Amino acid sequence: MKRMSIAVLLVGVALLLPTLVLAQAKAAPAAAPVPASAPVPATTAAPPARPFHDGPVWTLTFVHTKPGLGLNYMNYLATEWRKEQDALKKAGLILDYKVIGAESHSPNDWDLMLMTEFKDLATLEANEDKMEAVAMQALDLNDQKMLQGYQERSTWREILGDRLAREIILEPKAK
Repeated sequence: MKRMSIAVLLVGVALLLPTLVLAQAKAAPAAAPVPASAPVPATTAAPPARPFHDGPVWTLTFVHTKPGLGLNYMNYLATEWRKEQDALKKAGLILDYKVIGAESHSPNDWDLMLMTEFKDLATLEANEDKMEAVAMQALDLNDQKMLQGYQERSTWREILGDRLAREIILEPKAK
């Protein structure tokens, strides 16, 4: 008998529980609907801090030097190219430059990577005309001399491609 009484009590509670919840919902004041055009309240929580941030932008040029002519191209890089890069750096148009050598893994693979560092993409794009003028002046070039240099260097090397890359700094951005 006791078992049956407990079962009846449990069934009664189960039947009454939804009615109690509904009664509480009706008794609570309803929140006014928010119009879609209403401004979203500003939150005071700061955005999550990332453990990294964007750094400077680099242009990367991948070069394959032709067999037996790598020394010619390295001499050009150590003289004219370096003079141009130093003039651009002195003028504040670039931050730095580097030449990276690597072992080719196939006859058509790059063996030199030329890298030029810029503060950001906006600086790179905004200063293109200034960079050309500074380079022409630093090397005492005109259009004809510039074309002759391109033609000569094309016999020593092949440009396989260019990339634009952004350095990622692995620490939170300073505030």
